[in-house]
Amino acid sequence: MTEPSATASVEVSVDPKTAFEVFTEEIDLWWVRGPINFWDSARLLELRIEPGVGGRFLEVYGTDPEDVRVSGRITDWRPGEQFSYRTPEGDVETSVSFAPIDGGTRVTVVQTLLTADANTAFVWPNVLHWLPAWIGRRDSAPRIPRELGRLSIALYYSDPAAAARWLHKVFGLTSWDRIPAVGAQPSWIELHVGSSAILLFERSEPASPAADHAAWVYVDDLDAHFAQAKGNGAKILQEIHQHGFRSYEAEDLEGHRWTFLQARPTMQ
Repeated sequence: MTEPSATASVEVSVDPKTAFEVFTEEIDLWWVRGPINFWDSARLLELRIEPGVGGRFLEVYGTDPEDVRVSGRITDWRPGEQFSYRTPEGDVETSVSFAPIDGGTRVTVVQTLLTADANTAFVWPNVLHWLPAWIGRRDSAPRIPRELGRLSIALYYSDPAAAARWLHKVFGLTSWDRIPAVGAQPSWIELHVGSSAILLFERSEPASPAADHAAWVYVDDLDAHFAQAKGNGAKILQEIHQHGFRSYEAEDLEGHRWTFLQARPTMQ
């Protein structure tokens, strides 16, 4: 049974007026363009919030003004304070508030089911943390949407959050948004190598971890990476060797095999 509401909050280091503007005017810059983050990601050109009551929350698919998906209609618009929108069916309301706090703003999103037969997946608890990540880098980052690369892998763990922390500490993998804290259990976790994503999901049934994937990751300094992994307790299957390419192989905490290779200078 779907819960009647969901709430998510983040704190950002800008004032409420700026936070409101960034949230609404720059949503296409801070919302990560991953394959599962949109209704129709294969066709997406732009994510847009039209200002003012009556405005629309849109996925833009083409140059034709009608080639869009309307996620909601704005029902409340108070810059620097709050805005709300409802789905076209009128069954889900989403309210976003901006409250001043010491050093910035607390942004809170509340999604509420308005009808008993509403059927939706609450997205905001899984994506709102992208907002402070963008605000932290927006002064120096290019003003273009951040796109994931064409190569991603999915990994299945009994505890994806613990795996993410281990992969971050031992192999140095990072994330465009965050590494989950102890106790957090997000629906999915995205780690990144350049523009490529590694999606971590919970394993639904017992399986051989070694058969879950085959991952090759190019790094800038193979020797330093090897020292970090070995120093933090990774099981080394094959030390650095040369065979057409320079690489080493290691195993992670649940038996997945990883091959790390020295990147070419021309690799982006």
